[in-house]
Amino acid sequence: MTTSTPPLREAARAIVLDAEDRLLLLRYDENGGFWATPGGSLEDGEDYATATLRELHEELGIDEKTVELGAQLAERSKDHLVGGREVRQVEKYFLTRVSAADVDPARASQPDNIREHRWWTLAELRATSETVYPHGLADLVSGVLAHGAPTRPVVLTG
Repeated sequence: MTTSTPPLREAARAIVLDAEDRLLLLRYDENGGFWATPGGSLEDGEDYATATLRELHEELGIDEKTVELGAQLAERSKDHLVGGREVRQVEKYFLTRVSAADVDPARASQPDNIREHRWWTLAELRATSETVYPHGLADLVSGVLAHGAPTRPVVLTG
C-alpha cells in the first residue's frame, strides 16, 4: 500500500485585533459550522505578508493602506479538503490591528462563504462552545497581549 502526501497549499491568515483587544473572526457553515481568522491561499509569486493584506481586503473590505502588519505569531499544518480535494495546508498567522470602522464587508471583493464576522473578547472566545480554528487561538492571543509577539512562531495544532 502506498500513501502519498497531499499537494501543498500555502495560506496566510490574520489575527486581527482592535483597540479594545477584541479578535475578529469569520463564521462559515461548512463542516458543521465554525469560526476562523481571516485569510486564504497564496497566489502565484505572492509572499505571506502580501497575501494577508490582500485577503483582508477581499474578505472584509479593509483598505490595505490602513493595515500595519505585525510579526508572524504562529504556524499550523493540517490536511483537509478544499474544493473537494485533500491538501496539506500550511498556514502562517500574522498580527494586525485595525479599527472596527475599517471593516466594511460591502467593499469585500471575494467574501467566499463567509456568513458573518464578529469581534470576540478573550473571555467570549474561551467560553464559547462553538468550533473555532485554530485550536489554541485564545491562549496565543492572551500570550501576545501579556508578553508581546513570540521570538519564534508558535506551532499550533488542530
